[in-house]
Amino acid sequence: MAKKKTIKTIPRERAHVEEQNPTLRARNFDEVTFCLSPEQAQIETDRCIECPNPGCVKGCPVGVDIRGFVARLAAGDIRGAYEVITETNLLPAVCGRVCPQEHQCEGACVVGKAKGLAPVAIGRLERFVGDTAIANGWTNIPYIEPSGYRVGIVGSGPAGMACAADMAKAGCDVTVYEAFHVPGGVLRYGIPDFRLPNSVIDAEIANLEKLGVKFECNVLVGRLFTIEQMIGEMGFDAVFIGTGAGYPTFPGIPGDNLNGVLSANELLTRCNMMRAKDGGFDTPLPIGTRVAVIGAGNTAMDALRVCKRLGAAEVRCIYRRSRAEAPARVEEVHHAEEEGIDFQWLTAPVEVLDDGKGNVRALRCIRMELGAPDASGRRSPVPIAGSEYEFDCDLVVVAIGTNANPIIGQTSRIKLDKRGYIATDADLATSIPGVYAGGDIVTGAATVIKAMGAGRRAARSMKRYLGLRDTDAVYRPAPSWRERAFGLDPEERNAVRVRVS
Repeated sequence: MAKKKTIKTIPRERAHVEEQNPTLRARNFDEVTFCLSPEQAQIETDRCIECPNPGCVKGCPVGVDIRGFVARLAAGDIRGAYEVITETNLLPAVCGRVCPQEHQCEGACVVGKAKGLAPVAIGRLERFVGDTAIANGWTNIPYIEPSGYRVGIVGSGPAGMACAADMAKAGCDVTVYEAFHVPGGVLRYGIPDFRLPNSVIDAEIANLEKLGVKFECNVLVGRLFTIEQMIGEMGFDAVFIGTGAGYPTFPGIPGDNLNGVLSANELLTRCNMMRAKDGGFDTPLPIGTRVAVIGAGNTAMDALRVCKRLGAAEVRCIYRRSRAEAPARVEEVHHAEEEGIDFQWLTAPVEVLDDGKGNVRALRCIRMELGAPDASGRRSPVPIAGSEYEFDCDLVVVAIGTNANPIIGQTSRIKLDKRGYIATDADLATSIPGVYAGGDIVTGAATVIKAMGAGRRAARSMKRYLGLRDTDAVYRPAPSWRERAFGLDPEERNAVRVRVS
């Protein structure tokens, strides 16, 4: 019988993961961090103490059975680990790369709470499983009995993909509409190849297609047809809106409309999806030699590092708070620093200066200090009188947040909240019967995995609306026999829809 692992007996150090040399990687778009080897993955699984009440599962927005998949890995059953993960998350190779595990599953890891120990590298293990599955062509496709219902999904980002997967598994005929020419949403246009290669996105989307999900690209819902038409004349029984929040915010300072000022979303979309970084593609993209990026979230880190790879000689990050308050993942800031990005902490932009011909010449900034906490709990930045300065630049990239794309709200009667996001109830139902929404279009900008969690929550509500049995127990504890009547859970007793043939 194997001896029980404890905090005192497990390996203290995480398995080492190789990375590209910073000097070399700052000139290419190849992936920065390499995948664990099988031997390294085994070392990392040995650090899991198999908690009886695993906090990591509670910390995962989609409720992946982390203890279960790590146990399978520890036993050498990689295929079994993949099947455990994909019961709740169809995109392990994506989430293993881009999820902020330090704030979610790893942040709740018991091992990481012990003095002097780092948490189990759950994200790296998930990526190892996902990459192994892609390399071997594995899929986890259950037996699907057609339900006869048609479901439309607006947006092929993480929320839309998660909802589509669950509805397809429930036997629905699922069609996903994507405004761009290729599916993937923010995964495709917003995250550079050096963090998330397009080949990984392609492989995960192929798995959705194997479930029967259909993708129709170059379809802008709200322009070609409306949400009401989808529920009405197009014959969809339910619709999910997962269009994200890609409408950029600008700082509102003098000169922010000059030539040479653009949003990070525009920069990344042109570079990542429209292939401005590759030769032979006629994609307009101003390439600056001296670049300033305003903001310090993950999108800002991507923009900074993309500009460096596109050939900028100087790339500065302008952020009004300190490094400790930066919303980006610590790993992303660290990688950017290694690649030579100049961070101007406690600095706020004041004005974009003109060269007299309508182009960017320089950026004027002011030094800040941190005052009392604001409504969010973070200390408010306060300008330091007399500390203004300017530096030459020819490109200013704005990465200070996004808003809801207004097209759906402008072309349907769907109710919006005061910020312009789609208003939903606790079940993610909108004001239009049969129409649900989730992800950034409801909450504002968040993480990939939280958007996926919203897509799965909406799918559960949609199944209930359609009267389909929901066997997924991820989001609720199993009911006792006293709570069950005729084999049905309490939530499933009220018939909502009846289809008469």
